[in-house]
Amino acid sequence: MPKDSKSGLKILFVASEAAPFVKVGGLGEVMSALPKALRELGHDARVISPKYGTIDIEKYPLETEVNNIKVVSGDKDPLGILISNVLRYIDSSGGVNYFLENMEYYEKRANVYGYADDAVRWVLLAKGTLEFIRQSKWKPDVIVASDWQSGFIPNLIHTDYKDDPILSKIPIVFSIHNLKHQGMFDPKFVTEMEFYSGQAPITDFFDPRTQKLNGMRRGIMYADVVNTVSPTYAREILTEEFGDGLDKLLNERKSRLFGILNGIDTESLNPEKDKDLAANYSPKSLDKRQENKIALQKQFGLKDDKDVFVVGMVGRVTEQKGFDLVTQILGSLMDNINFQFIVLGEGDTGYRLYLEELKNKHTGRIGTHFSFDHRLARMICGGADAMLVPSRFEPSGLVQMEAMRYGCIPIVRKVGGLADSVTDLSPEKEEGTGFVFEKYDPFSLTIATIRAAELYRNKKEWEKLVKRAMTEDFSWAKSAKEYVKLFEMALRFHQEK
Repeated sequence: MPKDSKSGLKILFVASEAAPFVKVGGLGEVMSALPKALRELGHDARVISPKYGTIDIEKYPLETEVNNIKVVSGDKDPLGILISNVLRYIDSSGGVNYFLENMEYYEKRANVYGYADDAVRWVLLAKGTLEFIRQSKWKPDVIVASDWQSGFIPNLIHTDYKDDPILSKIPIVFSIHNLKHQGMFDPKFVTEMEFYSGQAPITDFFDPRTQKLNGMRRGIMYADVVNTVSPTYAREILTEEFGDGLDKLLNERKSRLFGILNGIDTESLNPEKDKDLAANYSPKSLDKRQENKIALQKQFGLKDDKDVFVVGMVGRVTEQKGFDLVTQILGSLMDNINFQFIVLGEGDTGYRLYLEELKNKHTGRIGTHFSFDHRLARMICGGADAMLVPSRFEPSGLVQMEAMRYGCIPIVRKVGGLADSVTDLSPEKEEGTGFVFEKYDPFSLTIATIRAAELYRNKKEWEKLVKRAMTEDFSWAKSAKEYVKLFEMALRFHQEK
């Protein structure tokens, strides 16, 4: 029988990154916040990830959990055994993080991603994790494999470890954070002969075919339950437009596919206590927010003007985030509307050059910082009036939720997690938390931006909108309860096999 959530489930998350130790994107943030929220509900949620050389072991002192884990490289080279250890870190709240240690594949690498043998590194993470579970005293009730890097885990459990008395009894949830990333290749340019369907065995570490293994496909195929990070994205990926070549497989597994919207850490993301702000405030003291606008303008070299409409954009400077639309309309908007625009994030050189040229043309009205900075992101949320998120696709998105928490009104496309977290303004009904447009074209984005700029001139109505946005509940506690239901479902499905 599925365990009663009141008695507490033991859950092991497997991921390529986990904050605060290593964070590249949203996945790392989720691997910190979701396990924490589950622990607060009474569950024993732990995380395992690689031990990268960049982890600050003085700040996070590690202790040995299991020594000498042997991982066989594969059938071609039965003597190719890699020795790894698993270390642990226990934080002040009792949260446990495990780290798979291997000098060659993790500690000698300067970055988390971007190596020709990345697929080998993630197969090692999968095999090392499973061997760790076999040897560890602590056994999870559920394993959560995250994105393509962990997609080999459900595959291995249902093939290589199908007769293992321990692993064969553990259900697997495969969590899709971004379907577009499937492996060390672009699936659009891989021939049918090379595109291993996922049914063939995982190849030897040293086999060149390993670099074309599709971890995303294998995770979807073999998991007991598949989830993604918003309900709308779960529906979208069933279509050819958003399915990235996996829509047929996802439709075959549709009854096991679910969507749960990501949350945000409302404790650290709190405008009443945030030390990165020039002034703290709440929905009851919005007048103090003006101090943050002035501080933001000074930080980015913009003209001091507490009444001007300030729009921010935080995230990767790429086409996925809608920068192809932004570059089509920004010049015209600058010529016709009195507003200021701020961009924060790394990304494509072409977009960056365009923004720098426009910045020189409109002195004091455009601010840029082309690398991610945690403090500046908070300053933008706390000082800008609106946050632009016109994504081509967006599995969940966090910036729109973080912005609302700080009273920065989102202008978003109705897609993925943006559609699930932002409702379009209806002044007549006094409903809505932002400005939403549907079609991915420059005209729709222009109209949404002008709508926001026009409403901003009506201070009374704008304040009502800000207060509604700030009181939305995006805490992980809400999402964590949905995950518990998902885990219990996985337990039931696994037992019914």
